[in-house]
Amino acid sequence: MTLRHIHLDAVGGIAGDMFVAALVDAVPALRDRVLDDAAAVLPSGAGTPVFSAGASAGISVLRFGLESGGRDGGHDHHDGTGSYRHMVGLIREARLSEGTAGHAVAILTLLAEAEAAIHGVPVEQVHFHEIGDWDSLMDVVAAGSLAAALESTWSVSDLPLGGGRVRTAHGLLPVPAPATARLLEGFHWRDDGVSGERVTPTGAAILRHLVNGPGRPGGRLEATGSGAGTRELPGTPNILRALVFDTAAAGARDVGQEVAVLSFDVDDMTGEEIGVAADRLRALDGVLDLALAPLAGKKGRPLTGFRLLVRPDALASIRERCLVETSTIGLRWRTERRTVLPRASSGEMVRVKRVERPGGGTTAKAESDDLAGIDGLAARRARKAEAETGP
Repeated sequence: MTLRHIHLDAVGGIAGDMFVAALVDAVPALRDRVLDDAAAVLPSGAGTPVFSAGASAGISVLRFGLESGGRDGGHDHHDGTGSYRHMVGLIREARLSEGTAGHAVAILTLLAEAEAAIHGVPVEQVHFHEIGDWDSLMDVVAAGSLAAALESTWSVSDLPLGGGRVRTAHGLLPVPAPATARLLEGFHWRDDGVSGERVTPTGAAILRHLVNGPGRPGGRLEATGSGAGTRELPGTPNILRALVFDTAAAGARDVGQEVAVLSFDVDDMTGEEIGVAADRLRALDGVLDLALAPLAGKKGRPLTGFRLLVRPDALASIRERCLVETSTIGLRWRTERRTVLPRASSGEMVRVKRVERPGGGTTAKAESDDLAGIDGLAARRARKAEAETGP
């Protein structure tokens, strides 16, 4: 189970190098891993990946980039180096840390799919005009290395919209660039009045790959880090801030967890249909609990109320499934906080959930499904008591 959550504050925006720098600033132990993976994908003469300390609007930051070799490392974009197929081959052939290649290729594929949709060509024929240089490939691999090492859930703040136009291989295009806009459909944006390209295509692909929703669970804040871009922005630091939370501490320290409460009523489904729908919804990833309640509607009409507790990052997908699995035509949801006591499960034949109570006490409850195969109520009760009082 993932016990870490990372929230990204896009203060100045997000680009691949900003993401990598912010996370390594927050988790310095990953610096060598990231540098080794980044170097492994680069050919001789392309440059050396480095981190450097600096400042943005007076805030201490980390930056990530290539030292020497020039931005393009001396290669020609027309030699096929910037093609999706070739860049995937470089990643697959490099000796990378465990899990890095899978995440890096997934990020690159999201970029390729966005470009393919915009230009109306197959993914295999995509050539990255805007990210075809060596340091952009390095950013993708470094981001993949971090994603594999951290094994976290992720969220992001509203994104800065920016403004003006950006120069591309197709001429001047409005900000955000077409690939960026397509990748970040469904994300929340803000207009802070500062123009320029604030979110790059690489940054957008990283967010699309990692972030499931805007929710931020409770927990202990373990670390923060700031990664800076190369531009200076008027009136705001050009940084991406990473906040690393230990979510396992949320229940233990009673700081509360954020949950979404999703509810709706149905009045035209049979009992069998309601049972099937409830089972399907209860099994969805992100559904923490589901309860049904008999209700009375207008003119005494019988209703069945559904109430689901949902992880905030999964709310959007679960709302859609509720509309698919039931006959309801409307949903209600709100955000609440809950406290969950630490618990552990033990036992082989009969599993027992033991809960730590404030003050040092514990309570235990045997899993009813594990008792169902025992004949007779008295025998089931006896086995339940034995399991719950055992060690």
